[in-house]
Amino acid sequence: MAAVMHSLAIQVSLLCIRHFPGMMLSMTVTNGGEKGSASGGERPAAWAPRQEEKPGSTEVPTGATVEIDGVTMKFGELVVSQDINLSIPPGEILSIVGPSGCGKTTMLRAVAGLIPPAAGSVRIDGERVSKTPDGVAMVFQHFGLFPWKTVEANVAYALRISGVAKKKSLGKARELIQMVGLSGFEESYPHQLSGGMQQRTGLARALAVRPRLLLMDEPFGALDAQTREVLQFELLRIWQERPVTMLFVTHSIDEAVLFGNRVAVLKGHPSGVAEVVKVDLPTHRDRAVTTMPEYLALREHVWSLVMAGDESR
Repeated sequence: MAAVMHSLAIQVSLLCIRHFPGMMLSMTVTNGGEKGSASGGERPAAWAPRQEEKPGSTEVPTGATVEIDGVTMKFGELVVSQDINLSIPPGEILSIVGPSGCGKTTMLRAVAGLIPPAAGSVRIDGERVSKTPDGVAMVFQHFGLFPWKTVEANVAYALRISGVAKKKSLGKARELIQMVGLSGFEESYPHQLSGGMQQRTGLARALAVRPRLLLMDEPFGALDAQTREVLQFELLRIWQERPVTMLFVTHSIDEAVLFGNRVAVLKGHPSGVAEVVKVDLPTHRDRAVTTMPEYLALREHVWSLVMAGDESR
């Protein structure tokens, strides 16, 4: 009976993911035939944990290398973006901005292995992406939490379906909950949390698998301005403690410059890369950075690229 109930729970979870894709990165993709631990259920590839570091190793993982090579994306016969070429080294944050409908989120989903490019390829650490790769996590604009699970259970879920023992997964979940500033809310349900607290929970769940690549799809877009600013600097703090490669899609030019080591500007119909702007700002970024002349100049430059006519490409 326990096995039947577990199987039913997994099916319900995957059904929710298919109908509410913001709940998790992986909707229907699984590691073909790869089994979980005691439960025997298949586990979504998006939530497979990173390989453990070798005993005695002092190397600190900084993330994956991402190569986007000549990628064209389509919706039916409509070409959304064409010949996108971007290279992201380990540990870099690449911000991606551009007008609505230029294919920012579509490209992010191609990197995640959720939809295939019409042409070109995506490689993560040299491996061509044909399905959701291990060690890749995605944080969506809408919080995507399981409403029937507590904060602790939502965060631990990523680890549990990866085969991590219950006791260990709960201990790790508590560490992450503390890191994102939610201590004391472990037993709260999503409907009892503010929008900012729900997004902190989603971030903790994404970090639970120690991703080598973090895909951020307008993660603060649904929040009020004050909460958004607070979480921006919280995420920067966490990234400084745990550097990882990050692709950060946003409509906010200020946010793109604040987060990015570089900013890729998409323009046109179909869109292409108008320019990749290097962001020469201090590695440690706090609120004071937003008043620096360098920041303001970069913001104006990116703004001019986004607002310029398509003929400027």
